[in-house]
Amino acid sequence: MGAINERRPWRTVAHIVSALMLGGLLVACSGGESGTTGSGPEGTPVPGGKLVYGVGADAGGFHPAKDTFAPQTYTMGGTIIEALTTIDGGGQWRPLLAEAITPGRDGAEWTIKLRKGITFSTGEPLDAEVVKANLDAQRKSPLNALVLAPVRSVEAVDPSTVKVTLTGPWASFPSTLAGQIGMIVPKASLADPAKASRQPVGTGPFVFSNYTPGNRFVVKKNPRYWQKGLPYLDGIDFRILPDFQTRAQTLESGGLSAMATIRDNDIVKFGKLAEQGSYRMYRVAGMTVPELYFTLNTAVAPLDDLRVRKALAHATDRQAFIKTLRSSLTKPADGPWSPDSPWYAPGAYPAYDPNQAKALIAEYEKEKGPVKFELLSVPDQSSIQNAELVQDMWNKAGAEVTIRQGEQASLIQQALTGDYQSIVATQYTAPDPDGEYRYWHSAFAKPVGQVSLNTSRIKDEQLSAALDKGRRTLDQEARKQSYATVQQRLRELLPFIWVDHLSTNAVITKPNVRGLAEYKLPDGSTGKPLNGLSTHRFETIWISR
Repeated sequence: MGAINERRPWRTVAHIVSALMLGGLLVACSGGESGTTGSGPEGTPVPGGKLVYGVGADAGGFHPAKDTFAPQTYTMGGTIIEALTTIDGGGQWRPLLAEAITPGRDGAEWTIKLRKGITFSTGEPLDAEVVKANLDAQRKSPLNALVLAPVRSVEAVDPSTVKVTLTGPWASFPSTLAGQIGMIVPKASLADPAKASRQPVGTGPFVFSNYTPGNRFVVKKNPRYWQKGLPYLDGIDFRILPDFQTRAQTLESGGLSAMATIRDNDIVKFGKLAEQGSYRMYRVAGMTVPELYFTLNTAVAPLDDLRVRKALAHATDRQAFIKTLRSSLTKPADGPWSPDSPWYAPGAYPAYDPNQAKALIAEYEKEKGPVKFELLSVPDQSSIQNAELVQDMWNKAGAEVTIRQGEQASLIQQALTGDYQSIVATQYTAPDPDGEYRYWHSAFAKPVGQVSLNTSRIKDEQLSAALDKGRRTLDQEARKQSYATVQQRLRELLPFIWVDHLSTNAVITKPNVRGLAEYKLPDGSTGKPLNGLSTHRFETIWISR
């Protein structure tokens, strides 16, 4: 379903940290316009029924402070464990378990007010001490400690109030609490992480029933759920089906009532069937659409030379990718955010110009010798297709590019330690641009051989200053100006060669599955049906009969 295919937790610090930074190395053919395809109104919700839902990979564990959360982890575990905040249909954070989160000292302090009366499925109350214990566990965890480095202290002020004091302003801190860092489990789960990793407990609309790793994850309705009248479903049976074709065939045969996909063939086929009323299809858009790109290690030759990076950008025919590998469904990317994102700023990105690419490589080779480097890819068919296509383009420009395949865990560790030259990747689905801070800021660019969240190892004062300004101010217009500078510097420095926005991430359902197109959050705002990795909430889904 998502870019990272995890079957068990990664056990080294390097592996664990990496899940925060590489949205995935398994790149599928994907892209396209967003929206919902299908017929008929949603109707009046009817309680009851079971959803059988196909996902593309197993989770690596369900403990927020111990396990890496891939998209499938959020999909399955998110039915049980809820976060302090969530993201609405416009990409803005909204309170979920929190009733309100308010800034103090210009964003250097945040007060979290919890909703009253919420309990875990075990009956234990959700209170400030529990939230403090969870945030403290995250601060100590090798998984998320670096992300929470700006947090100076967490204090339980009273039973329903938590105060988080930071080392400086952090405008998007509430958005950070919408993901794994803000997912809250009871103290018993913190005390027994091994059990919690396989039998999650939370405040969510469903409770754990049974789990067969590599096969299925089953949840049932939570009778204690704090949102009255929800969930509508009696339960969900998640079927783990890694093979795209098997998953699609199981949906067609009636073995599934819904599935997640990132394959363009599924979008084309089921899109047509949805127009006829046989299925419904929901696709992603906006800020959370991931991008396909090639990361270049700017700390090693020959990619430490801007001329070479410019040559590779000029040699990359983005439209050829879209036409040959995406069924003409995607849109070309010139940065980490698509034009429909409120943070997008247009700018000059190197156009496809093979002659200019050849000239730049010839200039470099005259001074320093051959442009010869290695491109890493996981052994996934679609990732290899992307690697082979760009290899042909770059070699035609005069470079000598070889492809080496490796298992995901090994390649991620190489990216973290700088033991690579270039790599195929997808990422950048954060609802707020500050979510990408640690991937581009000079403070996170460590020397080769040390773990670096900034895997391109790009160091630039203007880029880092713009990231700092975007983080520290609460003024939205000032933040947009800062992130316009970020995009400008990324286009000029070229630590990444962008290809396209992978917007075919989709959920396809039978026509009787309702409640995914639009729903209301507890504060009355409209919820977001899908994010860029096809994850979504399940409490408002219902089966028409």
